[in-house]
Amino acid sequence: MTRDELTEKILDIKREKQLAWRQIVDAIGGLSDILIVGAMLGEMRLPDALAAKAAAFLGLTKAEERMLTEVPIRGQNALMPPSDPLLYRFYELIMVNGPAWKELIQEEFGDGIMSAIDFDMAIERQPDPKGDRVKITMSGKFLPYKYYGAGPDTPPNGAKGA
Repeated sequence: MTRDELTEKILDIKREKQLAWRQIVDAIGGLSDILIVGAMLGEMRLPDALAAKAAAFLGLTKAEERMLTEVPIRGQNALMPPSDPLLYRFYELIMVNGPAWKELIQEEFGDGIMSAIDFDMAIERQPDPKGDRVKITMSGKFLPYKYYGAGPDTPPNGAKGA
């Protein structure tokens, strides 16, 4: 079985049992909702204990349980630009706002990036009389670029002082 086939099996189980992601996340627990759903979709890995809980809840084999603990090849099935309208809006957000985000982050923190590895994210529903809103909060560690071969009179990286 491939990881893509396991993802399809998990989605089939979810459909057959009429499970919501909330039920699956609650049964596994221990990590962010986004990370657990990402693991079920083949984009993230689960620690051994959580993979065992997922396998027990979903009725997966030991081999499938172990597959949930393997480091995946992330993003391999992503079409760029995305064709799904919801995913495309995120792509559009980056295309339109990304340059401004980059300028503001680097003006505040220096020459570097926001980590997508040392990272937290949450999705919330915000009630609004004009129609509920989606609130996404992201928090990533700032990683300054290292200045290779920096001498004693040169800063070691691009970080700005706090």
